[in-house]
Amino acid sequence: MGKIILVTGGSRSGKSTFAENIFKDTDDVLYIATAIVTDEEMGDRIKKHIDSRNARWTTFEGFYDLDKAIGNYDINNILLDCVTIMITNLMFKEKIDFDKISMGKIDELLDDIKTQFEKLILKARVANINFVMVTNEVGSGLVPENKLSRVFRDIAGFVNQYIASQSDEVYLISCGLPLKLK
Repeated sequence: MGKIILVTGGSRSGKSTFAENIFKDTDDVLYIATAIVTDEEMGDRIKKHIDSRNARWTTFEGFYDLDKAIGNYDINNILLDCVTIMITNLMFKEKIDFDKISMGKIDELLDDIKTQFEKLILKARVANINFVMVTNEVGSGLVPENKLSRVFRDIAGFVNQYIASQSDEVYLISCGLPLKLK
């Protein structure tokens, strides 16, 4: 029976390494890479992620309608890295003035983003596959001073809560060490 697993923690906590190690003994993995190259630094980060994972895994790069994309693969294990980058990409998919965004528009945006994850998790459950998602813990820091950052933090926090509620296992990674929460 397939499992849904969420791996969370702070930046550079070892989340991706932990998640990749879940599938270390199999080549039957679809790696969903949600990052897009926006500058030289991001390009370097993406290259390091590519170099660190199993070269025999299949990679899909994207962040939208992933439930449809995974239907094109006959595979039993999926690793999505990373939820928070996917949320960022979904937030900026449309041109929005985040300084002037209304609470109603924020709610619509949250609903649209949450729907992306609902469809993806449902697809994984129906297909009975192992599905690991990596996300950043965003609620442990200070309240951001600008509206865009607060909107991002709130949406990421709500999405993380939703994914955790739907997951069979949840791990918090700190200093490279896992703590099983669920």
